[in-house]
Order: sequence, then structure tokens, then C-alpha cells
Amino acid sequence: MEYPEFPNSEEYTPIQEILQGKAKDSVRIRGWIYRTRSSGKLAFVVVRDSTGIIQCTVSREKVEETDFANARKALIESSILLEGEPVKDDRAPGGWEIRASKFEVFHFAETFPITKDQSDEHLLNNRHLWLRSRNMVAALKIRSTVFKAFRDYWTELDFTEIQSPSFTTSACEGGSTLFNVSIDDENEKSGQKFYAHLSQSWQLYAEATMFGLENIFTLAPSFRAEKSRTRRHLTEFWHAEVESAWLHNHQMMNLEEGMIMHIISSVLSKNRAELEFLGRDISVLENIKAPFDKMKYEEVLDKLNSMGFDLVWGDDFGYKEEKALTQDLKTPLYITNFPKEKGFYHRPDPSDPKSLVCHDLLAPEGYGEIIGGGERVWSPDELVERIREEGLDPESYGWYLDIRKFGSVPHSGFGLGIDRTVSWLCGSDHIKHVIPFPRTMRRTTP
Repeated sequence: MEYPEFPNSEEYTPIQEILQGKAKDSVRIRGWIYRTRSSGKLAFVVVRDSTGIIQCTVSREKVEETDFANARKALIESSILLEGEPVKDDRAPGGWEIRASKFEVFHFAETFPITKDQSDEHLLNNRHLWLRSRNMVAALKIRSTVFKAFRDYWTELDFTEIQSPSFTTSACEGGSTLFNVSIDDENEKSGQKFYAHLSQSWQLYAEATMFGLENIFTLAPSFRAEKSRTRRHLTEFWHAEVESAWLHNHQMMNLEEGMIMHIISSVLSKNRAELEFLGRDISVLENIKAPFDKMKYEEVLDKLNSMGFDLVWGDDFGYKEEKALTQDLKTPLYITNFPKEKGFYHRPDPSDPKSLVCHDLLAPEGYGEIIGGGERVWSPDELVERIREEGLDPESYGWYLDIRKFGSVPHSGFGLGIDRTVSWLCGSDHIKHVIPFPRTMRRTTP
């Protein structure tokens, strides 16, 4: 098959530049057909690229007959190359249109399967195609900014980015949400299987790596076999995690506030158009200021019970509780001093041994927890005691205990759920709308 010749990419004008009035008198664009309709002598073709959409008018009198026939024939998502004159027209989407002098179809698409049926299930089944939608493009651009802002913030503070394994034999967040995997050893005559889990967090490995580098961060997927089917749960999610030596819990919280403000500022600076397209109330993000309010677990328990919940000390706050607590808030909220049951690795509070020196950060507007973090247990004896209190086997944490025996120091860390954060920033009604291929307990395709 012979493909048509076309100029180098730098000779094409992004649609966004035309909509901003920055284009020359004659432009070349390339993209995909977003909408199309035609009459006897005119074809109105709305074209999209990664920067926007623009209406193109193809007149039988101004292009070759083959070009006009192809403009009428080409269906939605056909890829095209077009030349013409950009003209300001308030009737056109974006206020500009291109009057074509040349219209070339690179590939004629078949009938696109996403039309009027845009149910969640249909869009998830056709996710490989729905990624082309303007909604997904806007959300993924914001997502990209969040990733970059996180990395830039910690790099600027001289933290080192490192990676940890996805296969592990140690549970960080408890065994109930582990994905178990087995690997056959072909070299063993007995056909022995080695059992491991998919990582819930890098934390245990981060603490080992921290003793050399002191200040570290990562961006990596984590896996939780949670049965929850809420707007904020995925079985595979992207985790942005930090670990730092010689740092106490309140100091880490201060750094987190700076990080959140940097992420918000970056998104407002780079993605205002995408936020507006998604219908986000931008003023909410603009008005967020640090420091954030803080409440102790015990205070939150009382507040939720006053709202009609029936909670006792030690109960976890799930989706319903966090939604009720934050749905009327306009700024993030810290919850501190959770009960000892929250995690064996968090340091018990010396002034209140039944609680931990830890924190969660809840996003406002009902979005709930986006950060979980705290100060780690750094005494070897206390760590063994905490592991046993949680009903776990210390032998499973041999190397993790070992790192406490050689120059242990106070240290703190946290994990930020990137997907939840993006969902909140976008004002999305479900986390599945801000990740390319969402994985849940019910979905592993496409």
C-alpha cells in the first residue's frame, strides 16, 4: 500500500494555535474527523488533534473533485491532512474555521462503535477507542501535569527517585487486600512453587533504601485486592511515595502541604482550558491555601457520630464516613493520631500510646483520603512488638527488622494516590475517568 507524502511535523500548525489567532494566512493541519456533515456543494468537517478541534469548510468549487468526494465520504475518526485559510467565524466552534484548499484522507475509518450509546459499560468495553474523546484527553493532560509536578517538587528538594520490586513476600497494608501470585521453578525436580504478593506499597523497601540516600521518592503502581466498589477504588493504582530520614511526622506534613500547593498551582497554570472543558469549578482550587486544618481521630469520631454514624474507637473511616466529613469542605483536611490498629510500622505516640504518630490527608468536596503517612517505628524491639500485636509473623519481616539493628534513626514517609488526586482536581464523579485503562475487581480488559 502506498501512503501519501506529507511534510515534516514542524510544517503543521497545531489547532490550538489557530484558535488563539497565532496562525499564518495559510495553514496545514493533520488530525482525525471529530464530526462531519455535508450538503450538495459544501462539506463541514470538524477536525481534532491533541490540542483542540476546529471546523473546516470544504467547498466543491475550491478543491479538486477527488478531495471533495473524499471529504463527503470520510467517516468519524478518519485521519486527514488538510491545507487552507484560517478565518475568524463566531458561528464555528472555537470562533475559527479553515476554508480548505486541499483535503487529503490518509485513512478511511470504519463506522465508529461509540455513537449515542455512552453508558459506562460500553465506554469501558471500548476504552481503547474512548481514549480519543475530549473528556479523556483533558483528564490525561491534567494527570500528566500532576505526575510532573510531584516529581519536580521532590527533585527540587534534592530527593532521589528510586524504584522497588512489585513482587514481595511481606504485607504492608494487611493480608486481606493482597494479590497472591505463584511462580513455578522449572529448575526444581519437585516442581516447587514460590509464592509472593503484588506490592501494596514500596514502603518497606523504601525504608531500607533510605538509609543510604536519606531522602527518596517513587512513582509506581500498587495493587490492592479491595472489594470496595466506590468512585475512588482501583485494584491497580498509581502511588507517589516519599521516605525521609531524620524527619518527624509534623515536618513531613509541612512538606506535603507544599507539594499539594505546587501540584494545584501547576495544574491551574498549565491546564486551565482542560479544567474548564471538564466543567470544574476552578475557584475552589484557586482558593485553597496552606496550612490545612487538622483534627485528631478522636475528634473526627465524635463529629461523625454527631452526624448519625455509630462508630467506636478503632473503627476505620471508609468511603461513606470520609464523604460525609469532607463533602462541604473547600480545602483539604488532615486527620492525625489514628488508633494503633492502623499499621504496625507507624510509631506509637509517646504522649498517647493507644494512638499513632501518623496522618491521613482528605481531599475536600467529598473525595476523601488521598494521602496516608506517618512516622515509622525505629526501635527494633518496639517494631517486633508491633508486628506481633498485629498478629503477623516477625520471621516474614526478617530483613525489614534487620535494617533497624544498624544505626536506626527517626524517619517518616507517605503515599499519595495519584489517581484519586487527579479525580479530585478534575472534579470527576469517578476515578475510572482519569486513568487510561482502569483495573477493578470486575475489569481487567481491554
